[in-house]
Amino acid sequence: MSRFPLILSVLASALLAAPAALAQEQTRKPSHCIAIADAAPGLEYVQTASFGAPLEEFTVRLSYIAHASFLIEGPQGFTAVTDYTGFLGNTGFFPDVATMNNAHSTHWTATPDPRIPHVLPGWNTEGPNPVEHYLDLGEVLVRNVPTDVRSGFGAVSAPLGNSIFVFEIAGLCIGHLGHLHHEPNDMQYAALGRLDVVMAPVDGGYTVPQDVMISILRRLRSSVIVPMHWFGDFTLQSFLTGMASEFRVELRDTSYLEVSLRTLPPEPTVVVLRPAWLRDDDL
Repeated sequence: MSRFPLILSVLASALLAAPAALAQEQTRKPSHCIAIADAAPGLEYVQTASFGAPLEEFTVRLSYIAHASFLIEGPQGFTAVTDYTGFLGNTGFFPDVATMNNAHSTHWTATPDPRIPHVLPGWNTEGPNPVEHYLDLGEVLVRNVPTDVRSGFGAVSAPLGNSIFVFEIAGLCIGHLGHLHHEPNDMQYAALGRLDVVMAPVDGGYTVPQDVMISILRRLRSSVIVPMHWFGDFTLQSFLTGMASEFRVELRDTSYLEVSLRTLPPEPTVVVLRPAWLRDDDL
């Protein structure tokens, strides 16, 4: 019996399967975590809507909720909340992913909403070894880089017991530094890669001192830096003063921004958002 019909049958099956496989591969735009994103001068951020509204293709919305909690929304409907504490505001909304850090009680909850499909603690809940997250949901990849928890005197109280979380979505690499207690080492910097957007704690007390945070942000050289964890305008202004010599500073009256690769600023920019609880009225 000739094998020619069999070969044709196999080729036909492969051709039929190819579009489906290609569509699956193209679900998430490749991340630029390691490569510097090309930013065209003169382009501004797009701010057309808030929480829950549709997004343009390859655009991500960041909404500052409170303290260290942000809502991240993707163009295909993905949602995540960082340093989730169990309360998001006057809303019945729950995200697809919630990340948490237990270095302080205001960054996690022992009773997360059971409707959240993926709750990612930044520490190992079952032992002393660091936790490793690599959650691929198609539209987004969520991963973590463990960091130490340290006491008020600088001693390590929980080696690799916190995490920096990284969201690779819409071609962007977005990092949330969490309750960071020390400057990352070279291996941790390498694991983070090139962050296009970073959310950074700037209180200067409970987390790293402000001069250390400024040094971290100088090294990361992210296109967009969003301050968090600032406990009042005096602390925030102190941080902005320290950043102003090398970074552009942009003050917003809103709690959110929309950003894409094509709208990244031409120079590293600190974007100050005003926190606001989520409301079902915004859906």
